[in-house]
Amino acid sequence: MNNLTPFLCSIHTHTAFCDGKNTMEEMAEAAYKAGVRYYGVSGHSHTPVPQDKDFVLPYDMTDYRKKAMELREQYLGKMEVLLGMEWDICSDAVRDGFDYWIGSVHYLQPENDRYYPVDLSEDTFEKCQDEGFNGNIKDMVQMYFKQVSRMAALNPPVLGHMDLITKFNERNRFFDENAEWYRETALQALHTVSPSKTVLEINTGAMARGYRKTPYPALFLLKEWHDMGGRIIVTADAHTAEGIVYGYNQAVSLAKEAGFKQAVVLTGKGFVECSL
Repeated sequence: MNNLTPFLCSIHTHTAFCDGKNTMEEMAEAAYKAGVRYYGVSGHSHTPVPQDKDFVLPYDMTDYRKKAMELREQYLGKMEVLLGMEWDICSDAVRDGFDYWIGSVHYLQPENDRYYPVDLSEDTFEKCQDEGFNGNIKDMVQMYFKQVSRMAALNPPVLGHMDLITKFNERNRFFDENAEWYRETALQALHTVSPSKTVLEINTGAMARGYRKTPYPALFLLKEWHDMGGRIIVTADAHTAEGIVYGYNQAVSLAKEAGFKQAVVLTGKGFVECSL
C-alpha cells in the first residue's frame, strides 16, 4: 500500500463561482496549507431552475475552466488541481471536458412541475412536502430516492451525499430514519449504484455548516455499500476555506465502523486506493 491518506484529497469544493464564500484562489491556498495534494473544484452545474441562477455556474463555463487551469499551473509539482463539477440530476450543463464529476440530487419536481430544493432550508423543505406532496413525507422521500436511482444509472464517477434528504432531519423532525419503509427505500436506491463504476462519498458538509452531527450517508447505507464491494472517498463539500478538510477524522471513523479498511483518493491519473 502507498502512503496516501484521505486527508491528502479534497475534491468536493465550492467557490464564489457558485455558492461558495471564497474565491478559487483562496480555496486552493487553503487546501495546500491544509496538506491537501489533490484538490478538486466542483462547482454546482447550471440548471434551468429560475431561483438557482445566483448559486450555480453559468452555462458558459469558460472563466471557471480558465481559472482552474491557471491554478493547475500555479501549483504544478506541489498540488494537483483537478477540474470537476457537481452535476445535478436536473442540470442542462455538458459534462464533457472535466477530470471528474459528482452526481447529486438537490431538487424535486413533483406533479405541480415546480422545482423544490431539499437542502436550502427547513422552511423550503416543508414547503416542498406541503405543496408538492400534499403533506405526505413518505411520497417525498420516495421521489427523492427515485431521483438518486436516475442519477446512479448515469454511472457518475462520484455519487454525492446520497441521503441529502436527511439534512434537516437530525432529530427525526420530518420522518423516522429507523422506520422500515425509509431504510428499504434508501437501500433500494443504493442497490442501483454500480460498485465498479461509481465511488460513494462520505460527505461532512452538513456537519461543517451545523446541520448534522454525522456525515452522509448513514451507517446502515455504508455497511451495505461495503458488503456490495463498493469504494468510498472522503469529501468535505467545502463552501469555505476553513472547511476544506472539515470532519475528516469523523468520516474515517464512520468508514471503519462500516467495515472499510481502505478508501480512494482522486488523482490526475484516476482513483487510487489508500489506507484508512
